[in-house]
Amino acid sequence: MKLIKPFSIGVIALSSLAYACGGGNTESTETSNTAQAPAKEVKVSLEDKYKDDPVFITGSAKAKEAGCTACHMVERKVVGPSYADVAEKYENTPENVAMLTDHVINGNVGNWGEIQMPSHPQLERADVEDMIKYVLLLKR
Repeated sequence: MKLIKPFSIGVIALSSLAYACGGGNTESTETSNTAQAPAKEVKVSLEDKYKDDPVFITGSAKAKEAGCTACHMVERKVVGPSYADVAEKYENTPENVAMLTDHVINGNVGNWGEIQMPSHPQLERADVEDMIKYVLLLKR
């Protein structure tokens, strides 16, 4: 009798464990292939999105050469607004390209806060226009 009681408790414990681990489950655990989870949206950086665009290639190179990256980044505000923020604010129209080109060459203050955009009279107007077209391309 002393041996049967621990043996019975052991059998009950093992049976409970097996049932808890799925041994007593009669439902199917397989899932149907027809109900798939939606694909995760992969966030692509603007630089990767436009890297093969000729406007991006030309404008990016000229902006780096002119030193614009000291105050501006593609998707993050530094001293001045990010290029993506500028592209959100202004449509890519000839009028906006001309206005923003003037802002770069002559300097400007007030559109993005009180920090002044310094003038860059040494830059060629055609080069600045290429840079502005590149910036306005960078819509999110």
